[in-house]
Amino acid sequence: METVTYVDIDRFMGDWYVIANIPTFIEKGATNAIESYKLGPSGTIETTFTFFKNSPDGDKKTYRPTGFIKNKETNAEWRMQFLWPFKMPFLIIDLDEEYTYTVIGIPSRKYVWIMARDHKMDENLYSSILSQLSDIGYDVSLIQKIPQDWN
Repeated sequence: METVTYVDIDRFMGDWYVIANIPTFIEKGATNAIESYKLGPSGTIETTFTFFKNSPDGDKKTYRPTGFIKNKETNAEWRMQFLWPFKMPFLIIDLDEEYTYTVIGIPSRKYVWIMARDHKMDENLYSSILSQLSDIGYDVSLIQKIPQDWN
């Protein structure tokens, strides 16, 4: 699976709304999901993943995995550690020039995350991303939109 050519890691840091994904077991029923990245002093990515379970009024869940940049030439290949000593591949496979949306994949194509800086994404852009994911072997029927209700 190819990654983007280069990621400006400082620009990539910050909050990303999870627009859609193939959910892991902890993400099932997630609403208002946000993944936040902060570059740590040792070069690790301090990650905070928050969401509300089953509805915007549900229980708030927070996870704090650690990201490790594996390919320092591109900054597009990471490993994400939720539980020591296990690290999951985390590949930045799409990122627009303005850093307004990104797509994170893993080589097995078991999971994918479509994220944006805003809690809404244009439907034409979303459809285009799904088409690109299908072209690289993802079963897009498994991708679920994450409710983002911030009213």
